[in-house]
Amino acid sequence: MRHFHRVHRTRRDWAADLGLLLFAACFAAISSRSVPVSETLGPAWRAADQVAGGLGCAVLLLRRRLPVQLAVALLLAGSVAHYLTGPSMVAVFTVAATRPWRVTGWVAALAFAPLPVFLWQLPDMAEDRAGPAVTYFALIAGSIGWGLFRRSRQQLIASLRERAELAEADAESRAERARMEAREEIAREMHDVLGHRLSLLSVHAGALEYHPGAPPAEIARAAGVIRESAHLALHDLREVIGVLRTGSGKEAADDRPQPELADLERLVAEARAAGGRIGLTGLSGLTGPAGAAPAPSPLAGRTAYRIVQEALTNVRRHAPGAAVEVTVAGRPADGLTVEVRNARPPRPPRPDPGIGEGGGQGLIGLAERARLAGGELTAGPSDGGFRVHAWLPWQG
Repeated sequence: MRHFHRVHRTRRDWAADLGLLLFAACFAAISSRSVPVSETLGPAWRAADQVAGGLGCAVLLLRRRLPVQLAVALLLAGSVAHYLTGPSMVAVFTVAATRPWRVTGWVAALAFAPLPVFLWQLPDMAEDRAGPAVTYFALIAGSIGWGLFRRSRQQLIASLRERAELAEADAESRAERARMEAREEIAREMHDVLGHRLSLLSVHAGALEYHPGAPPAEIARAAGVIRESAHLALHDLREVIGVLRTGSGKEAADDRPQPELADLERLVAEARAAGGRIGLTGLSGLTGPAGAAPAPSPLAGRTAYRIVQEALTNVRRHAPGAAVEVTVAGRPADGLTVEVRNARPPRPPRPDPGIGEGGGQGLIGLAERARLAGGELTAGPSDGGFRVHAWLPWQG
């Protein structure tokens, strides 16, 4: 037993179906006087023809569920029942508007199958029969053409709607990517800045813990450094949280004061104050008075600063007490090179819960920074120690 799926109609669909039903009924009523009926058929045939027309109008409510079957039945019955012209027009219109081209072509072929016979008999056909026949074929052709136009218009609207949805989804995807990039930038800032500050704080706190009998002046100096480092860490943390609160765009993150290449001297001085043995060479020739060569771009200087900052933090974490050499060199034609190399530590590093393990995310972030700046970064063991080397374009 065949089960038909239920067609859900909206109010607009019901209005369209009832409107087409009334159109077919009105067309039958208006054209009834022009329908030629042979005198041999009599009133009974006309009454049966009218009843068939009424039934044909009623079954148009099935046009959404069975459009092809309904069109075929009405076209075949319409060859002998004149009042089915209106329902046949609605049926072929539905097929042309809702079904593929091939199905529409088969239904159109069925509708125009009698046309060659009609054209062959046309010279000998009476005028009162030729006129309605020509009108019938013209109305069927118009219905199919109108259905095809409506179908193409619906396809165009659906295509435009799909494009609009894709454009909206693409805009949302771009916005989400921009938010993710901004969050990654802020995360890198938090990792670099807070990691540096907290590592300095941990070094001085560890010194106080393992040297409780140190002179009072040294203890006071270490406590002052701890207080200053904690104050600066809280200040940097407030800045980052302020960026997160005011907006997630990259513009908000760029509003924060950014370090420059000349700030490397201050960074190295802070590390030396924490007890680090750090040498810095090559910086004076790049940040001195303006000469013939242009200075490196702010992006290159900021990236170089972050690379050195993270490298010094890693030395304090993994090789405390090791001597470190920071070398900065370059020129516009060759680009800017930064190298941080530490020797083998004098003793195996002891676990420090205050500093913790970084999981290698710092070097990954540095490599990403260098890539975004247009350069490249390599890092790995070297002569018992560790070496971080980066090349950055001088400008842009």
